[in-house]
Amino acid sequence: MAAVRLTPPTKNIFYLSVLCAIVAIVLYLLGVFGIIGGGFEAVSHIAFWVAILGWALLTAGVAMKGV
Repeated sequence: MAAVRLTPPTKNIFYLSVLCAIVAIVLYLLGVFGIIGGGFEAVSHIAFWVAILGWALLTAGVAMKGV
């Protein structure tokens, strides 16, 4: 079985994942305070998927750089 070699992601991938996390937090807070229309459930759903996108970018950057 081949082992996956984990390496630090590139700076651009790291910055993109941090940006996604910041956008997700801002969207969540805007939904909590009712600033964005569409209801809290819709905004928190979008914030969740933006956070998952950031996590997936960071995971792919860690797993694929050493390939």
